[in-house]
Amino acid sequence: MTTHPHTVLIIDFGSQVTQLIARRLREAGVYCEIVPFQSADEGFRRINPKAVILSGSPHSTVDIGSPRAPDAVFTAGIPVLGICYGEQTMCAQLGGKVEGGHHREFGRAFLEVEQDCALFDDVWAKGTRHQVWMSHGDRVTAIPPGFKVVGTSTGAPFAAIADEERKFYAVQFHPEVVHTPDGAKLLRNFVHKIAGIQGDWTMKAYREHAVEAIRKQVGKGKVICALSGGVDSSVAALLIHEAVGNQLTCILVDHGLMRKNEAADVVTMFREHYNLPLILVDASDRFISALEGESDPEKKRKTIGRLFIEVFEEEAKKLGGAEFLAQGTLYPDVIESVSFTGATSSTIKSHHNVGGLPERMNMQLVEPLRELFKDEVRVLGRELGLPDSFIGRHPFPGPGLAIRCPGGITREKLEILREADAIYLDEIRKAGLYDAIWQAFAVLLPVQTVGVMGDGRTYEFVCALRAVTSVDGMTADFYHYDMEFLGRAATRIINEVRGINRVVYDVTSKPPGTIEWE
Repeated sequence: MTTHPHTVLIIDFGSQVTQLIARRLREAGVYCEIVPFQSADEGFRRINPKAVILSGSPHSTVDIGSPRAPDAVFTAGIPVLGICYGEQTMCAQLGGKVEGGHHREFGRAFLEVEQDCALFDDVWAKGTRHQVWMSHGDRVTAIPPGFKVVGTSTGAPFAAIADEERKFYAVQFHPEVVHTPDGAKLLRNFVHKIAGIQGDWTMKAYREHAVEAIRKQVGKGKVICALSGGVDSSVAALLIHEAVGNQLTCILVDHGLMRKNEAADVVTMFREHYNLPLILVDASDRFISALEGESDPEKKRKTIGRLFIEVFEEEAKKLGGAEFLAQGTLYPDVIESVSFTGATSSTIKSHHNVGGLPERMNMQLVEPLRELFKDEVRVLGRELGLPDSFIGRHPFPGPGLAIRCPGGITREKLEILREADAIYLDEIRKAGLYDAIWQAFAVLLPVQTVGVMGDGRTYEFVCALRAVTSVDGMTADFYHYDMEFLGRAATRIINEVRGINRVVYDVTSKPPGTIEWE
């Protein structure tokens, strides 16, 4: 994908809420990209940004070897905003001083506005007091030459500073989180008023930009698209088809790990509603045989990824060769696959080819959605003409039921899970809750319990039900069902699915970067 001409670069130092900075900027109509501090030099040169934001971090600037921003950020003549650790490294790098270990300030705090500045324009006035959210163990004790103090708090005498001549700003609090009520307005001031970037980044503009980039990348080459029937791969397929037409062939691999009737439904939908070449490959025996008895979650994911690659290679040969493999990789996949805090693609998103294809595979990846969050993909889907009923479908992971069947996989367990999952989703739809929930699914736990059903004893599996609310898939909270619904769904599953005698509800929330189940 080519770089957007008006991009804000966010350098991530490992904060769990860095992606929220990107959310706020995109909500303001400004395109941005996150790069980890380890590759910030390369990212800065590649993107040539109009402004830079330095994120928070679990690190301490007083530690030897702690992360720093590239020096080029401060000599390029562009606006820079430091947030929390970003403020501290800005001060440490530009001649100020940071002390650590005894200045902890976490949670709600109140900022006293000492002076007016462009960052506060039309939001906070001098002499006023405002709620902010702090999360730091170090604090700035001396600011660099050219800076002035524009805000203070009880625990941070330099809670907000500014060098207006160089357009450098820094805050100790987190404007990106909702607990700083006016934080989004401050970020809008930075990108619109200080950096002079117009809020013209729209899905229509992205669509045009993406189509142009796909054509430039693909040229006259052939593309095969890994179609799963989910929103991500479907939007990617439609976008690529718009760009290169019949150079695209979609391949749906039925790996035997899909939901009940999923493969047939996807084929029917695409053949009836969309003029896209589609090949259905039944590889269920191949996948399940390779996975049968495997309990290690990472081996499951890697096995599935390897087999997908093999199938696509074989199908590409049947088509006379293909130079490109397209898939619906999203920005959360990219974020979770890069080494921000020690996580790598081998341990987080190993079922995605986010980091590239195997060297032996003579194909290039086409990932037109890798710059988008989940909700943005849905907006793009509407832009491309997908119906709301399809756009609102719950996400379904590439490894499918394999990661919803912890422990050893068998054909019998997969069938039990498939039936329970279908009943659960049916009850959700009947209750009119489907659109209120971001994702819902059943999990067959590797636990069997003794139960009494009628006049007999049973020794069967426990089924866990999960439902979460989310916006972009980066964070999630469990859906608050009433007990009547849970009782109804559980009763149906126990009565109709032989092999399950107990149902529980999972109330785990999903913090940033957490994988789906295993």
